[in-house]
Amino acid sequence: MLRVASAAVLVPVALASAFAGGWVFIAVCAVGAGIILWEWTALVAGHADPRILVPGLAGLAIASALVSMSFAAAAAAVIAIEAMLAALAAAAWPRRGDDTFESVTWAASGVVYAGLALLGPALLRADTQWGLEALLFLFAVVWVTDIFAFFAGRLIGGPLLSPAVSPHKTWSGAVAGLLGGVAAGVAVAYASGIAMLGIVGVMALILSVLSQAGDLFESAVKRHFGAKDASKLIPGHGGLMDRVDGFLFAAVAALLIGIMHAGTAAPAGGLLLW
Repeated sequence: MLRVASAAVLVPVALASAFAGGWVFIAVCAVGAGIILWEWTALVAGHADPRILVPGLAGLAIASALVSMSFAAAAAAVIAIEAMLAALAAAAWPRRGDDTFESVTWAASGVVYAGLALLGPALLRADTQWGLEALLFLFAVVWVTDIFAFFAGRLIGGPLLSPAVSPHKTWSGAVAGLLGGVAAGVAVAYASGIAMLGIVGVMALILSVLSQAGDLFESAVKRHFGAKDASKLIPGHGGLMDRVDGFLFAAVAALLIGIMHAGTAAPAGGLLLW
């Protein structure tokens, strides 16, 4: 019931901000990225470490402003620079007992991870012609993948997908999530009047697989640090990272596919139109 109640709040916020677009959606992405950075920092450093948070939050704020002005490349460059600054800060002011190399690596990775959480969806939505449809497509694929995998895994069970990383994710859940995610993505594309549904289905399949890979990645990070959840921010779900790990991977992949196909000016159209 807690999971359902939390989803009943989070889903309308995501949809409403996606429909609004512009600075509203960028602001929501920026807040989410800031929370992800805070959760990452608490997870890998054990507390809100200013060596990571100060350069990271500054970079997210500047990158958000640059995205709102359509300076995508500059926004990505700022995230990369702030990640290096976080790494330098971790190296220059080590904590007692820190492994310097590991501390530097996790500090830089956290800023990049949070930065991707901002840039992936924000730059897709910035495509004025197909941005909304691309976000709805992405939401459908990721959410239905997650829902089908959750219920099929518990109803069917069977061999674990990656027992060393997650004690609950099963192959049956992964396959059901994949099938559901592809069907949901194709349905949204069809409702949006998009042709070439076969290729769109392939895009949905790729994003569904990467969504599940993102979930496993975050599980591996949490297991490395002996944590069950990224935080206790969302009742029944854990942290925001626990909810958007798959979406983050899928959003970045969708953006890169769109850019490779149609360039930086129309990444959403590049994802959906073939």
